[in-house]
Amino acid sequence: MTEIDQIKQLDAMGVDFAGFIFYPKSPRYVLRHLTGEQVKKAKLRLGKVGVFVNASYDEVMKQVDSYGLDMIQLHGDETPRLCEQLANYITVIKVFRLSENDPIDWMIKSYQDACDMFLFDTEGAGYGGTGKKFNWDTLKGVPIDKLFFLSGGIEPADVERLRAFEREPVARKFFAVDINSKFETSPGVKDLKKVRAFLDGVKSANR
Repeated sequence: MTEIDQIKQLDAMGVDFAGFIFYPKSPRYVLRHLTGEQVKKAKLRLGKVGVFVNASYDEVMKQVDSYGLDMIQLHGDETPRLCEQLANYITVIKVFRLSENDPIDWMIKSYQDACDMFLFDTEGAGYGGTGKKFNWDTLKGVPIDKLFFLSGGIEPADVERLRAFEREPVARKFFAVDINSKFETSPGVKDLKKVRAFLDGVKSANR
């Protein structure tokens, strides 16, 4: 997110989390758009999630304090040791960028006790979201014993796909959906009508 008014509207809608990108190469790099003071003053109920790529422990903790972050999402090549150190102070989501034939159970094994949650996304050439569809079928049969987010090109029409995925055995730890580029009018600016329709669809499906 890059606009404080939009974040407040999402909060009022009942969205659970808002993401703030702390990766300088991203067009959504939050330091170009919002100060920590602005975010703190908003007194948001939703969880503030900081997204980092190969940042140092000190850099992450600096921004956690500056922006009042509730969780962090590690999108780079962070080690289990770094995840563990950060998890002593804040909820850590480790991202895994997957291709079709990756040995997912092997990839997540060393992070099982080092972080709080996982996020599964589509593999891309660089870091950050690709907007490409993630084939959730690759998770079937994988013993995931940790709460996880689904990401990867999720769009407004995916409510039925999500409903079907929730019936799979692997979804017993399915925690949240991460949406981004398919709901934007420009990088960091959301189409709030699309977000609201998707949120209503998800809530309706859950009922």
